[in-house]
Parts: sequence; C-alpha cells; structure tokens
Amino acid sequence: MARAGSAAVSGAGTPVAGPTGRDLFAEGLLEFLRPAVQQLDSHVHAVRESQVELREQIDNLATELCRINEDQKVALDLDPYVKKLLNARRRVVLVNNILQNAQERLRRLNHSVAKETARRRAMLDSGVYPPGSPSK
Repeated sequence: MARAGSAAVSGAGTPVAGPTGRDLFAEGLLEFLRPAVQQLDSHVHAVRESQVELREQIDNLATELCRINEDQKVALDLDPYVKKLLNARRRVVLVNNILQNAQERLRRLNHSVAKETARRRAMLDSGVYPPGSPSK
C-alpha cells in the first residue's frame, strides 16, 4: 500500500498515475469551502443591492427636504438634516465600494481555485506530474 503523498506502485514496480494524499486533501478542502464562498458572494451581492437602494432613498429624501425647505413660508432650518443625510449617503457609498472590492477579490480567488483544480485534474487524468512532484 502506498503512503499518503506518494504515487501508487503496481505489482510490476511501475508507478501508477493516481491522486496523492495531498491532492485529495486539497481537492476535498476546495469542495468543502466552495459552498461557503458562493454563499458569501451571494450575500455580498444582496448587501450591495440594498445599499444602492438605500443610497437612492437617501438622495430622494434629501431632494424632498430641500424642496420642502424652499416651499416653506416659515424658515425651517433643514440644512443640518440634509447634511446628515448626505454624510450617511457618503458612508453608504464608501461601504459599497469596500464590499465591491471584497467581492471582486473573492471572485478572483474563486476563479484561481477553479483554474488550479482544473489544472490538477488534468495532470491527474494525463498522468503527467510537474518536476519535483512527490508523485514521481
């Protein structure tokens, strides 16, 4: 029986192409993490959508407050509230940008993982191992 991390050997003493323990562990880990990464990505997407909606609502409210302020006969000082709304909008935009950057990094990581998994599967299927591989 072959040790984990080494290639299996046939009865004639020739190496048999097969996944190593390390490759199996890496593939298992990737399959274990994939649902969590996809769920995180969908949640980030949902948060980004809600933040865009919130930003639009803040813009509408700020516009409405300015309109009310202009229409009032009695001088109401709504400027501090408009400024607070605009400050809140700025923070929403900032958080949205952070989420967008995180989602992009997550997408690139997911793409890299899928690419590496495909490369390893192709190597295992073809029986070709890179130089210095413990499977030689």
